[in-house]
Parts: sequence; C-alpha cells; structure tokens
Amino acid sequence: MSDEEFSFVCSFFHPAKFSKYSILIHPGEMVEKEFFIAGGLVKTSLFDDQGKEHILQFAMEGWWVSDYQALNRYERSELNIQCLEEVQAFYLNLADKNRLCEQMHKMEHFFRMKTTSGFLNMQKRVLALMKNDALSRYNQLYDQYPNLFQRVTKSMIAAYLGVSRETLSRFDLQNRK
Repeated sequence: MSDEEFSFVCSFFHPAKFSKYSILIHPGEMVEKEFFIAGGLVKTSLFDDQGKEHILQFAMEGWWVSDYQALNRYERSELNIQCLEEVQAFYLNLADKNRLCEQMHKMEHFFRMKTTSGFLNMQKRVLALMKNDALSRYNQLYDQYPNLFQRVTKSMIAAYLGVSRETLSRFDLQNRK
C-alpha cells in the first residue's frame, strides 16, 4: 500500500482511548462500530440467565472486536465488550467501512481475509470445546497465548475455557510439576 493509499484508509478510522473497565459495547445497544485494538486488552462476554459470565473472546493488540452479528444485521447486541486494561483503539463504523471497501478493493480484500481468519479461529475454538477435554483446551490456550495468563485473572481464563476456577487451579498445579 502506498503512503497515499494508507493516508486514505486512515481517514476512515477514528482514534479512541478507553480506561480500564470501560464498556465498548453494552448488551441491548445497537452496534455501529468495530474496533481495532492498538494497545491494551478487551474481553467479549455474555451472561446467561443465572448471571454466569461466558467469555467468548479476548482481543489484544492487533485484533479486531465487535458484536459482528449485531453490527451486520442491524440488531441489538447480546454481548458485552469491556476493557480489561487501558485501551488505545481505532474504530470504524459500518457505513464508512462499506464506503472504504467500495472505493478501495484492496481493503475489501483485506476485510474479507480478516473475516475468514476470524471465522476459522472461532470454528477451531468451537471444535475444541466439543471434542477436547478441559486440560487439552487449557494447554492449547497456554501454548497459543502464554502472556494472556499474566494479563487476566484465573477466573476469566476459567470462564473462557468453560471450567470452574477450582479445575483451573488443578491444571496450574499439574503444569508446574
């Protein structure tokens, strides 16, 4: 991408800073933006009818995050997206994204590739939840993102893996031996 093209692309993005615990997307709100995380860490979660939190995603530097179903279907969000650290982000609203893609096919290709990659990663996660035991999922997460374990609480890791905090503690003990 040339400097001129990069400047053109940047003109569609808006910088934003968020403090720790800020909410980027609340359940029930209309979603009009997606965020590129330039610095910091966020989590995407939902709460079931019993109030239990289920974490779908952690998004760190270089990752994109939104409630994509709500964004693309013009629906209200079911998800909660919250900053776990101070976050520096760039956001892009859907209308600008569509305009950018119409005007610059390189970006349309880029977003298609990012969407495909995100879908494949989510499919991999769902398959792991279906066929792997909890210890295997824990080890896979640790192997892929070891620094995540220093950035979030064990309770959050447990909620992401779908295990209890006690089970996670047993895994920690097993891995130290």
